[in-house]
Amino acid sequence: MTVTVNAGAINPGAIIFDCDGVLVDSEAIVMRIEQAAIAEAGLSYSPQDYATRFTGLSYDDFFAILDAEHRARFGRPLARSLYERIKDDSVAAMERELEAVPGIADLVEIVTVPTAVASSSFPESLVMKLTKTGLHDRFAPHIYSTKLVANGKPAPDIFLYAAERLGVAPSACAVIEDSVNGVRAAVAAGMTAWGFTGAGHADPGLADRLAAAGAESVFDSHAAIALRLSG
Repeated sequence: MTVTVNAGAINPGAIIFDCDGVLVDSEAIVMRIEQAAIAEAGLSYSPQDYATRFTGLSYDDFFAILDAEHRARFGRPLARSLYERIKDDSVAAMERELEAVPGIADLVEIVTVPTAVASSSFPESLVMKLTKTGLHDRFAPHIYSTKLVANGKPAPDIFLYAAERLGVAPSACAVIEDSVNGVRAAVAAGMTAWGFTGAGHADPGLADRLAAAGAESVFDSHAAIALRLSG
């Protein structure tokens, strides 16, 4: 199913892809590890609240929010060792389990406009995930982490950075995002946001949340995006 919110341009001047949950099916892996770890620290969230608030954030921003909430609830900081354990366990799990999101290889084959990856992942993790799934060389050298900019998503910095490197005006760029924070960042950058719900972590309400955040259209598969681009 494709939910069209507005009749936007079919042929953008460039397409900027989020990585986790758009190119690689990593979000379900990471969310499983994160939620188990923070539950041990006494923090718990409903699946929808967790996905809305935290998906798309950098690890630094994610941990800063958790730390503030842990201090407010328990009067002490969240153990730094938890942050390191989540990162290490996530990397180890992805090295074992990670796969590309179905249909992405076919989609990138038909895209003829400039492309980039703009992700909240650490640079080394980003390279690992794209290499493991055979996508790195398709996007290199335009692979960008929010570590390169001052502010992570939902700020627009990483998308504006990617557009500048591609030499394409922000208004001509389409961004494919699976998170509310990512869609908000794309909208703040003045770009067309396309929501994506075709990865393993998507819940039944994700399409509506992405549309409410400003996604012009929401696609449930890369095949649907391919049809939009070719139609």
